[in-house]
Amino acid sequence: MKELVAKIAELTEAFQKDAQAQIEKGNKTAGTRARKASLDIEKLMKEFRKKSLAASK
Repeated sequence: MKELVAKIAELTEAFQKDAQAQIEKGNKTAGTRARKASLDIEKLMKEFRKKSLAASK
C-alpha cells in the first residue's frame, strides 16, 4: 500500500508540473503528458480504493 501511495504522489507531482507548463507557457506537449498522467492517477486511485476497502474489513 505504501508503494501505491508513493506512486500516486509521484504521478500527481508530474501532473502538476506538466499542467502548469501548459497553462503558463502554452506547451501542448506538456498538456498531453498531463492528460496521460491524469489517466494513470485515476487507475491507481481505483486500485487504492480497492486495497483500502479490503484492509478495513
